[in-house]
Amino acid sequence: MASDQQLSAAEVVKQARSDDKTDSWPLINQLVTDFHEFHGDRNTADDPAIIAGIGYLLDKPLTLIATQKGHDVKSRLATHFGSPEPWGYRKAIRLMREAEKFHRPVLTLVNTPGAFPGVDAEQAGQGEAIASSIATMMSLKVPVIAVIFGEGGSGGALALASSDRVWMTAHSEYAVLSPEGFASILWKDAKRSAEAAEVMGLTPHDLLDAGVVEQILPEPLDIAGLKQQLFSAFSELFALSPEQLVEQRYQRFRKF
Repeated sequence: MASDQQLSAAEVVKQARSDDKTDSWPLINQLVTDFHEFHGDRNTADDPAIIAGIGYLLDKPLTLIATQKGHDVKSRLATHFGSPEPWGYRKAIRLMREAEKFHRPVLTLVNTPGAFPGVDAEQAGQGEAIASSIATMMSLKVPVIAVIFGEGGSGGALALASSDRVWMTAHSEYAVLSPEGFASILWKDAKRSAEAAEVMGLTPHDLLDAGVVEQILPEPLDIAGLKQQLFSAFSELFALSPEQLVEQRYQRFRKF
C-alpha cells in the first residue's frame, strides 16, 4: 500500500469507510480499564450509535463518548451505520455535564458519516441536539480531546469534536459533507466524488496543514503510545484554569 502521504483523497475516504476499520468497542477496551457504560438521555430513549460512560486512563478517571457503527447487519441497522439520533447526542450532553461536575476530562472517539436524517430524528429536534452538544462542549470547564478514527461527517461529527484538541488517524477524513454530496451540489454529478474529495481538503494532512487538527496518529494505532499521549495532553490542559480552558477552546475555533 502507498504511504499515507501518497494516498489520494479518494483513497483516504475509502480507507476511512472500510469495514476493516477498528470498531469502537475494541478501541475503548484497549484504551481504558473498568469502563462502565451509561444508557439513555433521561428524556426519550437510548441510542446505540453513541457509547458513553466512565473508565480509567492509566489509573485516572475520565468520561469517554464514542460513536458506534456496529459490526454485523443487526447492529449496523440499529445504529443507522453510525449515525446518531437526537437522544444519542443528548446522552452525550448528559455525560459531558456529569464529567464537568466531577472534574473528569472527556475523550471522544468519532467515526460517523453524520447525524441520522430520518423523519423521527428531525421531528425530535436533530438540529437542536447537535447545536446543544456543540454549545455544551465549547463551554465545558474540563479538558476535552477528540480522536477521529474513521469518518468525520459534518455536524454529526462536530457535535463530538468541538474540543480543545482534535487528533485524526492517518486513514480518516473530516469534512462538512460527503464527497458524493459535494459533487452532487457543485456539479450535479455524484460520480465526480473522487474529484470532490481532492477539492474539499478532507484528509488528515490537509487538515493538519490548515490547523484544523493538531496531530495525525499512525495506523495501525500504537495503543500504549496513544494512552500516554492522551494522559500527557490532559495533564497539560488541566494546568489551565477553567476560564483559560474555555477561552482557549473558543479562540481555537474562532480562527476558522
